[in-house]
Formats: sequence, structure tokens, C-alpha cells
Amino acid sequence: MTGLFITLEGGEGAGKTSAVPLLTARLEEQGYQVLATREPGGIEIAEAIRAVILDPANTSMDGRTEALLYAAARRQHLVEKVWPALKKGMIVLCDRFVDSSLAYQGYTRGLGMEEVMDINRFAVETTMPDLTLFFDISPKAGLARISENKGREQNRLDLEALSFHESVYEGYQILREQYKDRYVTLDASKPLADVAENAVQAIMAFLQDKEK
Repeated sequence: MTGLFITLEGGEGAGKTSAVPLLTARLEEQGYQVLATREPGGIEIAEAIRAVILDPANTSMDGRTEALLYAAARRQHLVEKVWPALKKGMIVLCDRFVDSSLAYQGYTRGLGMEEVMDINRFAVETTMPDLTLFFDISPKAGLARISENKGREQNRLDLEALSFHESVYEGYQILREQYKDRYVTLDASKPLADVAENAVQAIMAFLQDKEK
């Protein structure tokens, strides 16, 4: 793989999805070829799995089932979309990746972060992000954003209690420490334009260090 794999992580309402088009445009202005995608989804099969996972009607879904579905979607997404782009030398911006499964299913659902990592090692083989941008916002503020965004479709995770989202946040703090060599934390409570600019600066700094 010769490209650069950048993932965006954070809790609900952190602004990752809104930032992706801004980051893509800025990087393309700098002459980089960029593929923007998301998880779960990005391709037809993975989008179908996404619909099952996030359907508010599926509140009875078992935690292990949820983790396995995420891993299945992730594998197909890599095969069809991410790996081909990396082989072409592109920058891949992915809205969520393995860390989401570790924080949500491993830590918060109580399945165990290492156990969920084992599932994902089978799915992703040796592929892990070169750089992870963590959009840092308090769970309460993130959920408030969601409630104010009338155009956003409510998914199954939005229905969870505040305590669930606080636990996800705790899980991310563990990941930030465990993978501190690839994590860059952004203050996601700031206006979107400021957060996107800080994200671009972090990516450019990483690229400059890589090219030395």
C-alpha cells in the first residue's frame, strides 16, 4: 500500500461527517488525490449492512451480532474501495474504522476491546490507519447538536442513554493513549470551519513529516 489511510473518529454529533467534504476539498486544492468514504458503508454491500445495524427497529440486536456485522462491512469496504485507492497512492479519508468498534462494542457493550480487535484482525488483516483524527466533544454537547439538526436521520445509536455515549467517550480515551502515535485530537466544540482547518493542518504536518 503506497497511499495514506486517515480515519476520523469521535462520538455522535462530533462533526466528523460534516468535516469530510471540507477536508477533501482542501487536500485536493493542494494537489492530492483523495477518496472520501465512511463506515459502515461506502459500497453497496456495506451500505446494506449499515441499514440493518442502524435501523431503530433493531433494538434487540445482540452486541456480538453488532460487532460481527461491523467487521463484515469493514472487510468488504476494504476489498472493494479502500485497498484499491491506497494502491493508487491516494489519500483515503474514512469516517470511522476499527477504533469505533473498539470503543462502542468492545468497551461500551462490554465485549472486550481485545476480543473485538481479534474479530477485526481477521477482517482487516494488517491494515490500520496511518493517522487518526479524534473529534473531541463532550457526549452531552454532541447529542445536543444532533437534536438541533433537524435534517439528520435518527439512527439506533442516537436512542441510547447519555450514559452509553459517556462510556463510548471513555473508550476513546483509552484508545487515544494506546495508539497515541497515530492519534491527533481536535477540539470539535469549535465551529466546523475552525475544526476542519485544524484537521487540515494536522494532515499537512503529518505529510510533511512523512516526506522528510
